[in-house]
Amino acid sequence: MLIDTDVLMDVALGREVFGPDSRALLEWCQHEPQATFVAWHSISNLFYLLSAARSSSFARSFLGGLLKFAIVASGGTESVRHALTMRMADLEEALQVAAAISANASFIATRNVADYRGSPIPVLTPAAFLKRFQPEL
Repeated sequence: MLIDTDVLMDVALGREVFGPDSRALLEWCQHEPQATFVAWHSISNLFYLLSAARSSSFARSFLGGLLKFAIVASGGTESVRHALTMRMADLEEALQVAAAISANASFIATRNVADYRGSPIPVLTPAAFLKRFQPEL
């Protein structure tokens, strides 16, 4: 599964509304080796956003913790070219999809499901993913 930036921001910033499901998803990911990917461009986006919201040391610490269990999905010229051809409203989401494809991810976890219309990779919210793959919750 590839985790979208919004889910990671929910956890990092402790957002009350979305945070619990996103935290539970990341906890699941920590116990599933080799199952979690983040897009290569999410790293710089997260660093920028978390530095602005908190501090650069906080951002570095969060990213370091994330990379203990998440694999950065590679991207390059061909991935960006592919993203540019996708019929998606936002290039950032298309880049997420391209990263998921490069990682052979089966799902993308996001809370912005509507923004992924046209994605060839199935998209689930953290709550929907957990309900499907951890039904005892």
